[in-house]
Amino acid sequence: MNDVKEPISMTIWDIKYRYRQEGKVFDQTIEQTWQRVAKAIAYAEKRVERSRWQKAFYQALEGFYFLPGGRILAGAGTTHQVTLFNCFVMNIASDSLPGIFDALEEGALTLQQGGGVGYDFSVLRPYGAIAKKTGIQASGPVSFMRVWDAMCSVLLSTGARRGAMMGVLRCDHPDIEEFITAKEDPHALRHFNVSVMVSDAFMQAVKNDTDWPLVFPLAKNEAVDGKIIYRPWCGSLQPIPCKVYRYVKARVLWNKIIRSAYEYAEPGVLFSDTINRMNNLWYREYINATNPCGEIPLPAYGACNLGAINLAQFVSAPFSVNAGINWNAIDETVSIATRFLDNVIDVSHYPLKAQRQQALGTRRIGLGITGLADVFVMLGIRYGDAKSIALAQEIMKRIAEVTWHTSIELGREKGVFPFFTQDYLQGAYVATLEQGLRGDLKKYGVRNSHHNTIAPTGTISLLANNVSNGIEPIFRAEYHRHVRTTKGDRMTFTVKDYAYHLWLEKNGGIGIPPSWIDTGSLMPASHLQIQGAVQPYIDNAISKTINIPQDFPFEKLEGIYTEAYQLGLKGCTIFRPNPVTGSVLEVSEQHCCE
Repeated sequence: MNDVKEPISMTIWDIKYRYRQEGKVFDQTIEQTWQRVAKAIAYAEKRVERSRWQKAFYQALEGFYFLPGGRILAGAGTTHQVTLFNCFVMNIASDSLPGIFDALEEGALTLQQGGGVGYDFSVLRPYGAIAKKTGIQASGPVSFMRVWDAMCSVLLSTGARRGAMMGVLRCDHPDIEEFITAKEDPHALRHFNVSVMVSDAFMQAVKNDTDWPLVFPLAKNEAVDGKIIYRPWCGSLQPIPCKVYRYVKARVLWNKIIRSAYEYAEPGVLFSDTINRMNNLWYREYINATNPCGEIPLPAYGACNLGAINLAQFVSAPFSVNAGINWNAIDETVSIATRFLDNVIDVSHYPLKAQRQQALGTRRIGLGITGLADVFVMLGIRYGDAKSIALAQEIMKRIAEVTWHTSIELGREKGVFPFFTQDYLQGAYVATLEQGLRGDLKKYGVRNSHHNTIAPTGTISLLANNVSNGIEPIFRAEYHRHVRTTKGDRMTFTVKDYAYHLWLEKNGGIGIPPSWIDTGSLMPASHLQIQGAVQPYIDNAISKTINIPQDFPFEKLEGIYTEAYQLGLKGCTIFRPNPVTGSVLEVSEQHCCE
């Protein structure tokens, strides 16, 4: 099934990735889209090498073996002034109106050119704090998030790509409780995902059931009229003095976060100390935010450059006793994809100069996987059992090693990333690499600062005939999917999961595979075990949603978050069906396969 067979796949290509300019259609077929993209990305190669790499890139794309991020598919090789990067983390330079509205303008420019944006709103003073220059009370970060949300709505009304934004607030910001409940109103902050940045100290306070200080940095020359605590804040590598505004019970605040997630699926949780402890650029960055889906923790103006290996295309003899994985083909595709993503950095347009400087300085890439759950089904393995956990680990370990080896070779060929220093070799994540890799790193350096991630891959997985996305379990065998057209209309498709469709073709259109399991019957522990199995081989992060049934007891939810933290995950997001969030997916009554 290398060609497009699902009607929704053709629609996705036509709406999102087909090249049009002022009414003229340039991509007459999807193969012309692949050719356009392959040629554009190969342009970063030496002239004598371009033809060779264009062919290699085309072959990886044509067979759905490698799925680049949607911005790459939509923008590469066109005359559109757009970025090829899916998302950026932005910067609010100062807690002032000029700082805020400069950041708003930068966000608008980035969204307009196709990039999602993430912000740490912790830089903004809490509600009620007095501005020294004007004597006016601050309205707080949540109020300014509403300004961003309105800006995004205006851009959408002009026909711009649907805006994606992430709003992050620290767990010790005085406005954290308002932030936690900001999206309980179904009409509020609809263009934002929101996440709380949680520290090790907070998790310890929750465990000990102690008081937790809510703080904010002292302004320059601000009089000290209370207790002072030193904390790293908004990009500072060193702790700075912070005024304690008040104390709350850590466990009460933690339960508020979990209750909100239970009721309307937000906020998510990000584990800040794990993120920064395992950051390859630990010696020059302190990270406070992620891109909108959480798979790339980034410094200010950092960018996510995404692609995924479509594992479903590497299974031989599916649903048979001889079913297996073509490991050599995966290795070859990973090597090609790594080079492809590195080239994207050089050919992309950047909305802002600071974004270009960050991207070229770090050369971050995020190569991941999709179709994992379909692979399990085709191999006769149930998602979440011991065999699936071991296989997920084996797959990600191999892909990560090939990505790193390729990046080292690219460094030898084209030069290491400019921000590389010997301090890189002392990173906590680098220390987990096998000895041979570490030796090569020391000897040759490396082309890219970061290498692997797992993104949601929702739309590009639909393009590839609805393979299971990322490392998520299969949603259902058959279900209804809603798609927005460029005119804002909603189209509804009945779609089949890739592995289920393949099973029907091989078995006369009846039954479901014997190893079938989907989100309707999967327990949260299975989600966590798969995510935990691949995290050690991911130097960026993982976008993963733990689906729980509507009748899942709230009392058991804290254990999920605690286990996520103990497993060394960089974040945790749950989804329980609720009337506030809604869904683009609906179970088909005739084919629920439960």
